[in-house]
Amino acid sequence: MAEELSWKQAGATLHFSGELDGDTVQLLWQQREKVVAGITCFELSGLTRVDTAGLSLLIHLAAIVTRQGREIELQGASDNLRTLAQLYNLPEALLPHLAG
Repeated sequence: MAEELSWKQAGATLHFSGELDGDTVQLLWQQREKVVAGITCFELSGLTRVDTAGLSLLIHLAAIVTRQGREIELQGASDNLRTLAQLYNLPEALLPHLAG
C-alpha cells in the first residue's frame, strides 16, 4: 500500500511528502492549478518514492507554473528521481534546476 501523499505551501515553496506515484497522484492532479498558484519552488526532500506517474505530474506542474509566468526550481530531489529523469533523457526545460 502506498504511503499517503501530502503537500503544503510555505510562501512561494510547495513542500511534498510521502509517495508521488500512480496510486497517490489523483488528488493532486484534481487540484493542480490551485496548488501551484504563486509557487516558484517545489521542495521534494520529503518524498519517499516517485514513479513515472509522479515524474509526469511534476513535469505538468512545472509547465503550469511556467505558463503562469514564473520560473520554477526543484529542490531536494532524490538520486532516484534524478536518475529517472535521466533515463527518460528529459530536457532540463521540463524540470528546470533539478537540484539535490
